[in-house]
Amino acid sequence: MSATAAPGADEAGAVQDWVDAQSEIVRTDEVEHYWDTLMRQYGGWFPNGNPSFQEALMPGGDGFSLANAASGLLQFLLHEVVVNGKLLAMIVILTVFSIVLETLQTAFEKTTVSKVAYAISYLVIVVIAINSFHIAIQFAKDAISGMIHFMTAMMPLVLTMLASMGNVATVSIMHPLIVFMIHTVGNLVFFFIFPLLFFSAVLHIVSTLTDKYKVTQLATLLRNVAIGTLTVSLTVFLGVISVQGATGGVADGVTLKTAKYVAGNFVPVVGRMFSETTDTVLSASLLMKNAIGLAGVVIIVLIAAFPALKILALAFIYNLAAALLQPLGDSPVIGCLQTIGKSMIFVFAALATVSLMFFLAITIIIAAGNVTVMMR
Repeated sequence: MSATAAPGADEAGAVQDWVDAQSEIVRTDEVEHYWDTLMRQYGGWFPNGNPSFQEALMPGGDGFSLANAASGLLQFLLHEVVVNGKLLAMIVILTVFSIVLETLQTAFEKTTVSKVAYAISYLVIVVIAINSFHIAIQFAKDAISGMIHFMTAMMPLVLTMLASMGNVATVSIMHPLIVFMIHTVGNLVFFFIFPLLFFSAVLHIVSTLTDKYKVTQLATLLRNVAIGTLTVSLTVFLGVISVQGATGGVADGVTLKTAKYVAGNFVPVVGRMFSETTDTVLSASLLMKNAIGLAGVVIIVLIAAFPALKILALAFIYNLAAALLQPLGDSPVIGCLQTIGKSMIFVFAALATVSLMFFLAITIIIAAGNVTVMMR
């Protein structure tokens, strides 16, 4: 029984030796740089402190887990809500003050002072709301910019690992395609989708200033165009990458299988040994590639998660303020708060969609290499 188990044990040991050798050769400095940056900014929210890259993500590391990540993100969200409590108190006080002034100006016919004071307090609330919305968009832009830079730094490493496994067709197709799609989506979000969402929110707020001139239809149209463009971009991005990745993976799998068959059956003496050695090397490369891909997925999620939670906290503050103040009457101020809260949710949705694109792009690239090995 031990005799039958020995070959498997020897093969597993050889694969582990190749994995160790490749981990020393492959340069992961770029990926580790982003991990270290995340840990410096947000590592204090994780129960185990600031785990290093190897401790957290490499096999056998115990510094990072889904439970630790979920706990840290939940604590960060609660912290952001508490920190923004000051903003909530200021909004509530100004809104109550403006509603009282609005009541005074309707109770008396000639109350010029109350009208001016109401207008000033309302404009202050509008300025605060627009500034908060601008901050939310800036959070989303910084997160998307970070994800684009990380994908640009990570793709050469992952595609190099794919090339070492013989995925020549996949690498030749995916490298220019991935770079083009990443920068196209980023520019589309920066220069088209976010400006449309911002103008939509401003037009909704302007519509609350007067009952005569409404531009809510135009604001809704701009918002629908932005969300529709984002949806189409997601569909095209994932469709193109998944089709090209699957096509390249199948082509590489057929090529490697043919090469293995020719080497094992037509090359005398050393052909079979060469074929078995190739299997060991490819298995080690597959494990290394999957580990780097998993690290990339985790880093992409963390780059997007913390800014997304900041945006959610701001949206919650404005929606909570509108809900608390609604019993005081149907005031334009409350409509302004509801508009900002809803618009922030759309900014969060845009950030989540872009992060989903990059998340699935890494997953599809990993799967393409796995398809090749499976066919082999």
